[in-house]
Amino acid sequence: MTPELVVLFEDNHCLAVVKPAPLLTQAAPGVPSLEGFVKSYIKDRYNKPGNVYLGIPHRLDRPVSGVVVFARNTKAARRLAEQFQQRTVRKVYWAIVEKNAQGEPPPEEGVWEDWLLKIQDEARTERVMADAPKARRALLRYRRLSVTADGALLEIEPETGRMHQIRVQAATRGWPVRGDALYGAMLPFGPAAELPRERIIALHARSLTFLHPICYEAITVTAPVPDVWRAASP
Repeated sequence: MTPELVVLFEDNHCLAVVKPAPLLTQAAPGVPSLEGFVKSYIKDRYNKPGNVYLGIPHRLDRPVSGVVVFARNTKAARRLAEQFQQRTVRKVYWAIVEKNAQGEPPPEEGVWEDWLLKIQDEARTERVMADAPKARRALLRYRRLSVTADGALLEIEPETGRMHQIRVQAATRGWPVRGDALYGAMLPFGPAAELPRERIIALHARSLTFLHPICYEAITVTAPVPDVWRAASP
């Protein structure tokens, strides 16, 4: 079943939408993906014959929900990609994390800096020493929004964009993202899933702030929190 597409911003140059979890951002033809649904939306809305162009300057992990911005022409795609590469896009995530083994939530605010390494032939990343071959620096800032008996709600701003960065940096400090069994979470999140690829985690790309690729106005798009968060949010 095709999910209803939630459009946050739209003009002739770019389109920002909400990716539901556990939908893929991009996939091979025939596999359901956000890219495919957006292309169908544009084709239907504008009665476009033939193929629809769509540039993808960034992605979200499959079990993560939130804002994704697409480009509708090659000039916009190039300029948006440059913003992500140069780290001028402001990204804000919300995460529900578990308390650590001592029953403590993260401090009220903090900066996490690590060196991460993608594990070869696996969709997984680990924290390593700074001098490890191919290690890449990962930096984020967070503040704690609220606390409950089970965990805490964090607002996170990553300054780098490493694979599974938020998930690994939180988990290695003892506060895994809820539902993220890959990195040691003990508490479930969302509906039970028959297959691992259908599992979702409590990580949501809350907002993006970027410069419009043509007129260079600052644009902020904010994704509403999914309904499934209501049962788990502090």
